[in-house]
Amino acid sequence: MQQLNFPAYDFRFKNSKNKVHIFDTIRKKFVILQPEEWVRQNVVQFLIHEKNYPKSLINVEKQLTVNSMKKRYDIVVFDPYGNITVLVECKSPKITITQQTFDQIASYNMQIKAEFLMVTNGLKHFYCKLDYGKEKYTFLEQIPDFSR
Repeated sequence: MQQLNFPAYDFRFKNSKNKVHIFDTIRKKFVILQPEEWVRQNVVQFLIHEKNYPKSLINVEKQLTVNSMKKRYDIVVFDPYGNITVLVECKSPKITITQQTFDQIASYNMQIKAEFLMVTNGLKHFYCKLDYGKEKYTFLEQIPDFSR
């Protein structure tokens, strides 16, 4: 797989039915290794090892309903009280991050109401803090580290 703009992490791989699978430590199962999944797994490791978020507060690929349509978010991070603090949208490294990508995560976030957003294709990362009172967002250099 392509080298991404994350530190190097140790992953478990296996071959099954002529496809490479990667072990997802959050879902506790092997999943087919596609370019977007490679980005997703690197983000999970980044959140755990660089940002110190406990695995127990991270959720991967769950369904939500947006405007009566079923969608799937990539990653959310909860605070210890069960509130979603970070929403992450992952794209394949071949996909350029565009306004459409931000529109997608914004539509998901209308349901979720996360405090921070992260959009990445593994090569470029964008971070935002949302201010719901002022109905605006601010781009950040990073999302905050986990704190209790």
